[in-house]
Amino acid sequence: MALLRPPVLLLALVVSELHGLPWFINVSESQGPGAILYSFPVNCTSYVPTLELLYVRPPTTFFNPPSLNRQQKTYMAMVTLSSSARLDALAVNHYRLQLRLTCGRKVLEPTLSVGVHRDPGYSPCASQFANPGGEIIQVRETVTPGAQLYTLLLPGLQLQRAQLSINSAQDPPYFPGPFSINGQGWLLAPSQGLKGQAPKVFPLDVLVSFGQNQSCHRMLKVKVLPDPSSQISFLGQAPNVTILEDLAPGSNVVQVRARGLDVRYEIISPVPCPLFSIGREDGMVRTTAPLELAPARGVAITRLQVKAYERRRPWASVDLDVTVNVRSVNRWPPRCLPAMLVTEIPETTPVGTVLKTFTCTDPDSAGSPLNYELRFHSPPGPASLCLRGRALEVNATLDCDTPGACFQHAASILVLDGGQPPMTREVHLLGSLDYELQTLYRLTVLVTDHSQDQHPTQRRSGSCTITIEVEDVNDYAPKCQSPFQELTIYAPLGHSVEVTKVSCWVPQEPQRRAFSYSIVGGNSQSRFSLQGPILVHKSITWGPPWPEQPHTYELLIRVADAGPSIPHLSTTATVIVHLIPWSTSTVTTRTHRSPVPSVMTPLLVTDVEAFWQPEPWFVVVLTVTSALFLLALGWLFSRLFQGLAQMPQTPSKSAQALLLNSIQGTEESIEGFTEAPRTEMPRAPSSVMSLQHFDGRAQDSRTGREYLFNTLTGARRWL
Repeated sequence: MALLRPPVLLLALVVSELHGLPWFINVSESQGPGAILYSFPVNCTSYVPTLELLYVRPPTTFFNPPSLNRQQKTYMAMVTLSSSARLDALAVNHYRLQLRLTCGRKVLEPTLSVGVHRDPGYSPCASQFANPGGEIIQVRETVTPGAQLYTLLLPGLQLQRAQLSINSAQDPPYFPGPFSINGQGWLLAPSQGLKGQAPKVFPLDVLVSFGQNQSCHRMLKVKVLPDPSSQISFLGQAPNVTILEDLAPGSNVVQVRARGLDVRYEIISPVPCPLFSIGREDGMVRTTAPLELAPARGVAITRLQVKAYERRRPWASVDLDVTVNVRSVNRWPPRCLPAMLVTEIPETTPVGTVLKTFTCTDPDSAGSPLNYELRFHSPPGPASLCLRGRALEVNATLDCDTPGACFQHAASILVLDGGQPPMTREVHLLGSLDYELQTLYRLTVLVTDHSQDQHPTQRRSGSCTITIEVEDVNDYAPKCQSPFQELTIYAPLGHSVEVTKVSCWVPQEPQRRAFSYSIVGGNSQSRFSLQGPILVHKSITWGPPWPEQPHTYELLIRVADAGPSIPHLSTTATVIVHLIPWSTSTVTTRTHRSPVPSVMTPLLVTDVEAFWQPEPWFVVVLTVTSALFLLALGWLFSRLFQGLAQMPQTPSKSAQALLLNSIQGTEESIEGFTEAPRTEMPRAPSSVMSLQHFDGRAQDSRTGREYLFNTLTGARRWL
């Protein structure tokens, strides 16, 4: 019950506000467009309220739909006059407005009565003729000549003996004839009629004169509409067409035609339309993209909404639905895995054993049913194999006693799809080709006609031979016997010298011998050239004789296989040439030259560099020995530093004795290291007290020299 309290309270608030709404309000006829007639608050906090104007009695367009504006926690409702409002108490002095207020699920329909009273100082022209744009009167071009088009006599002006007349010019040829106003205030059509005047608009300036020198103007616009029988319309019913999915983009689908003046066409649904377009002037629907059903299943049925309209009057239009059905085209045969089955089975294989279940699919329509048929057998005789659905089974007992019966059993399985036309009997490449092993294949294809017109029960067949020639394709690049050469040659001036010969071949294809040779790098000043595989140095004949300096060239020679086979594979050989000029004498004349052979044998220089590479076991032993030596050295130093760190400032008797022994040992070791005569240490004091008062003085018993002895460090200083 607690949940119902807020809605009840809300409804109470709304009802209380609406009970305060007056049933009758008075407004002056001088109120113009946009004037606020009445406003009242609406409490509806939990919902968004709506306020509607259901109807007005008598019917008129003088009142706007009521508005609701939110103000903090409440809404303010407002009733206003529209832009066409022309209140006149003599014409209508009472209006009844039926409203509807909705707040959540609660609906109320209050009534607002509006009374219009006279304003003595108000002129009827102020309201009736206040709109400077004027009123628009729509008439058909088939109107009767001289017929009544509109009533212009204003209520209340009869008492003032008002006179109405058309003040604007109505000159031909735009006007077919003059419009006129009779004494009753009726606007009359021209006596010639308005046939053929659509879609013209005739402006009329109406002058109203009344009272003593009182007048006002009113603008009227007469718009002529075409004859309904000549309005735009489509010829024929909504078309339903079927096209094939292999229709090329830009192909015609269907043409629609509409009756009208200067008609234009456009597709308004779907937008955008990626698959179809329509000619703007001819109404021809065309394809704009491929329609394959396999990648886009949604194009099987397309519904187009075509709009036809007149170019000069776009608002005059009509729509037509066009249905386009795209039918699948059977362009691909079924594909099976495996495409060929080769297996071995013993003769004791039981009847009914499944050898293989074939999996075939139709690329045109995935998942469509396929038909499997076992066509022929080899060897002839009772069928040893049968097909049940997609499974190949053993159909009879295999007997190897008959000569040749157990050698090979062959059968062909024909797979048909359900498309039109049916697709089957394609040649697929099942393995790799090798030109070096086999260059020619001959296949015999059996063709059978299954649907004859003359003899439907008979099947005629024929065969054809397919010859497949394998083209040679380079598989391997050539290899050179020495991909890197370094030579030193002595080249005489003015003579060409053969440097070396590049020897290359293809190990995997020894029959290939045609190669092309070219220098692709390092040939500065064009000193070298190739004569087939032979590298030749071309010496330059200088004018005045001078010695030429030795020079080194690093030549890159590209070797590629030649001939019709593609692609052309290549390799690069590197030849480093140390060129040393060579002349027979230091003085050379123009008439005498030392005989030098034109071709010299190249000299191969070999440089041997010695280096030491130890055995692996030697490196391991050296590493382990070094590590043990470092560990022992570290342990010795750590023991020495531990003894010094633990020695107290006032040693005990045993500590002092140990100290004297260590000092004596250290002194002996030091003296032995320096090869000095050994010095005896003084005897230890007989009592601990004498050792405690030892001042560090001592005397060498051999030399008699005195020295100061440091008990902590063991050092001594001669006095």
